[in-house]
Amino acid sequence: MTTVEANDIALLLRAGSLAAPMEIVEERTIGPSLGAENIEKGFHSTLGGFLAIAVFMMIYYLLFGITAVLALAANLLMLVGILSLLPTSLTLPGIAAIALTLGMAIDSNVLINERVREELRGGSTPQAAITAGYERAWSTIVDSNVTTLIVGVMLLIFGSGPVRGFAVVHCLGILTSI
Repeated sequence: MTTVEANDIALLLRAGSLAAPMEIVEERTIGPSLGAENIEKGFHSTLGGFLAIAVFMMIYYLLFGITAVLALAANLLMLVGILSLLPTSLTLPGIAAIALTLGMAIDSNVLINERVREELRGGSTPQAAITAGYERAWSTIVDSNVTTLIVGVMLLIFGSGPVRGFAVVHCLGILTSI
């Protein structure tokens, strides 16, 4: 490019610039090893969260807690299995979406277990309490998951880059949870 062409392009670029001064406060360049380290930390924190939830559920809900942990593990395996079928790599936003999925799934289990406890306190037989507990919690679980799924779809439609990656894993996690 000639000097005249370079000056013309510089003039065009300056014509659309803002009058406000810009001061760079912080700039980071993340190499592949640091990105891999962050993904590893995200994976370990999600695994630690899963284990903490599992211990809590088994202590607090006993047999029902063990069932809830098995259901949570099955949900996680289904989600990872579906993600392995997709031609993408798991990123930090995807790991965050998995952690959110675990939280929402365990919330559903807490709702069910508390409804079962209410039924047992009300004098129902164990089998009737379990049936009623699931039936009474189901509408709340569907409501919360559908509204969250709507937000996930909006993120998928209007988001880009990491936001879309988060939205894909989040929506798949909700569907496997339900």
